[in-house]
Amino acid sequence: MLMLVSIHVGFAQTLFETTKTAAQNGDKISQYNLGLYYAAGNMVEQDSAEAIYWWRRAAEQDLLEAQYTLGLSYYQGKGVPVNYAQAIFWLRKAADKDYAPAQFKLGNCYYDSSGPEPDYEKAVYWFRKAADNNYAQAQYNLAFCYYAGLGVKVDDAQMLYWYRKAAEQGNDRAQNNLGSCYHNGIGVEQDYAQAVYWYRKAAAQGNVVAQKNLGICYENGFCVKQDPKQAVEWYRKSAEQGYADAQCCLAYCYESGTGVAADQEQAVFWYLKAAMQGNARAQYNLGYLFYHSSYATEYWMRKAAEQGYESAIDWLYEEENEVPNVSPSNG
Repeated sequence: MLMLVSIHVGFAQTLFETTKTAAQNGDKISQYNLGLYYAAGNMVEQDSAEAIYWWRRAAEQDLLEAQYTLGLSYYQGKGVPVNYAQAIFWLRKAADKDYAPAQFKLGNCYYDSSGPEPDYEKAVYWFRKAADNNYAQAQYNLAFCYYAGLGVKVDDAQMLYWYRKAAEQGNDRAQNNLGSCYHNGIGVEQDYAQAVYWYRKAAAQGNVVAQKNLGICYENGFCVKQDPKQAVEWYRKSAEQGYADAQCCLAYCYESGTGVAADQEQAVFWYLKAAMQGNARAQYNLGYLFYHSSYATEYWMRKAAEQGYESAIDWLYEEENEVPNVSPSNG
């Protein structure tokens, strides 16, 4: 076994040296691969600057994988400072060769509000290019653009078409959003069975929003047998991943004894987690639970009211005008 390991290590070292020699002699594929060695710290000390150097050498020889990787590095600020102009320059070279990952990332460059002024029409153009190449993430983004009217007119039929395309390829966010369309009758006739079908697919992949949505279906009996205990389990899966809406739902279950034994300490625990993330309903319900501690109540009610949460606004108005009326909110 020790000799076998030594042979493997020796072969890997020989391969690295061969790659390095070929890269120095101008072979573009070897230059790209040498960059990967340096980026990963494989057979050599990790060196992002050296990785960029070799990717640039390969990109200048028109290797599309190197152009894409170099553009992505500028987009993400890995090994170089973030530079959207350079990201667009190199991604465009790969995208023009019909390389779907580059087309998608180029769309993100135009979409991303943290870079230059967003250009949603150009974003849609490149998302569509990648989507037509069956790139699921681009299909999801294109669907969202049709939903929100970014770079295109709102079009529910196109939104559904592209969400379904991405969902059928296993994109969990598209699966959840397609489920939400069926759940709420957005662009399609309301169909709880289809909603649950797509929520379940996304939830099985760990999508926190879908897990919370599936919990709502079980809590209310939407096309599944009403099962508060199952609702709690799905809320918990999502809440433990840090999703504030699910944390608030789980807290309410503990507060009200829905699907689980009532436990005010657990209710406060989960409300606090959600409230600290800015969840207005959790902030309001914390205020309700702390009703007999005037400072805590007013603090959380004001936090919720500042976000426009109507029940909290009403509570503050009633307090200021001495109209006694307060109740927890589950919606």
